[in-house]
Parts: sequence; structure tokens; C-alpha cells
Amino acid sequence: MIRVAVLTVSTSRSTPGSADEGGDELVAFARGLGGEVVERAAVSDERAEIEARLREWSDGGACDLILTTGGTGVAPRDVTPEATLAVIERAVPGLAEAMREASRPHTRHWMLSRAVAGIRGRTLIVNFPGSPRSIAQTGEAIAGALPHALALIADAPTAHA
Repeated sequence: MIRVAVLTVSTSRSTPGSADEGGDELVAFARGLGGEVVERAAVSDERAEIEARLREWSDGGACDLILTTGGTGVAPRDVTPEATLAVIERAVPGLAEAMREASRPHTRHWMLSRAVAGIRGRTLIVNFPGSPRSIAQTGEAIAGALPHALALIADAPTAHA
């Protein structure tokens, strides 16, 4: 079972009682991978808050995969990639590249995504866009690779097909 944490990065969505469609879509994505969502939270678009939550979840050993939604564009408050880069120890650029490529047929703004992916300890962190529709599109592009990546990160035996 893949243990997954979902972090929504949005000042408006971090207010108690706010709808979190992006987070809901990531929960559905995680379950589609056969994952169990063990943590879920929303934080404002503040780099320190994002970094703290990513470190807490990664270092606590409670999750194998952290999925973030929001804050990956070019607006001044979009700092999720910087927070993620400050936390990860090794980048996994192919995941973010595949996600951008998957967005290409759906939006002319696909190249404005600054999402990143990387590893901290034994946890894989992947930044997703904020749009629920885009989450589904980009998630489909990487879903097949995630279980294998997580097995490798955990140093579990794998078949290299």
C-alpha cells in the first residue's frame, strides 16, 4: 500500500471550510494508484509553510509520496517549486517534464508550469497544477511510473522491464 499525503497550496483554500477541488482530485488520483491518503492539509502560498509541511511529512516517515497542488505558475505568489527545491535532496525531472508534455494538447500555457518532483529521504514529492482538470491530465502521464519509482526509493526489489 502506498502511503500518500496531499498538500493544497492556496491562500484562499487554506481557510477552514473552503472547497478544495484540487486536493479532492489528488485524493482520487492517489486512490487510483492503490494508495491510502494518510495526511491531508492546505497551507497558504507562503514558502516557509510549504517547506515546513513537506519536511514534516517526509521526515516523519508516515508517507511514501507527497502530492502538492497549486502554486506552480509564474505569478509572484507561486512559490511551491522553490519550497520543494529547498526540501528535496535529489530531483526527478522526468516526472515534471512528462506532466508538462501531457498538458501541451490541452492548453497553450503548458510551458508556464514550473512544477518539480524530487526525493527527500524515502519520500517522493510531486508538484501538480492547481486545476482539477489539469491534475487528471498530468496524473495520467505519470501514474504508470510512480509505483516503480516508489519501490526503487524504498530500496525494494523491482523488475526492470
